[in-house]
Amino acid sequence: MSVPHRPTRRTLVSGLSGLALAPLLAACSGGDDSLARQAGNAGGKNYIAGDGSVMEIAREDRGEPVEFSSTLFDGTPVSGQSLRGAPALLNFWYAACAPCRVEAPHLVALHEQFHPQGVQFLGVNVRDTATTAQAFERTFGIPYPSVEDVRGDVLLSMTDYVPPQAVPSTLVLDAEGRVSARVLGAVEEGTLRALLTTVVAETQA
Repeated sequence: MSVPHRPTRRTLVSGLSGLALAPLLAACSGGDDSLARQAGNAGGKNYIAGDGSVMEIAREDRGEPVEFSSTLFDGTPVSGQSLRGAPALLNFWYAACAPCRVEAPHLVALHEQFHPQGVQFLGVNVRDTATTAQAFERTFGIPYPSVEDVRGDVLLSMTDYVPPQAVPSTLVLDAEGRVSARVLGAVEEGTLRALLTTVVAETQA
């Protein structure tokens, strides 16, 4: 899977709830991508301090559907294929990650709004045991499941979009399983709402 050679990257109009998005990032391996540089030299930090930068890819410029295979903490298998047919959100996280704790209430609120519209939410936990992950989910009332990805298989399958160690990160997938948008760092609720609204509208069109 690879990002199209010249994806059209669109900022959301600033009039949407007064949002002011950070400049769009270059490709993950780009020379000026600070997150990519941090991922290569984390300096002992427990997480990469993402800046909330957003990349949105026009429908006609999206790449191939994402491919991965993993299991939920209860052993249920899940894959990229199983998410297709409806929009989806993938959130990479772990319990000790401070920005993950900041964004958790926003993800819960967005799930409440968009799950009834058919959007599938899936966490990808990159570090924790089931006990630790489930304690986090209880604390923040996380209503959707997470896959166990301690070995990093799911994260590595997404390196065209998410720099290794850049956690939290969030991907929005369209109904075909293609990446529609990416947020590096803790999500801002209004921004992610707009990105999800886009893929829901495409599905309903």
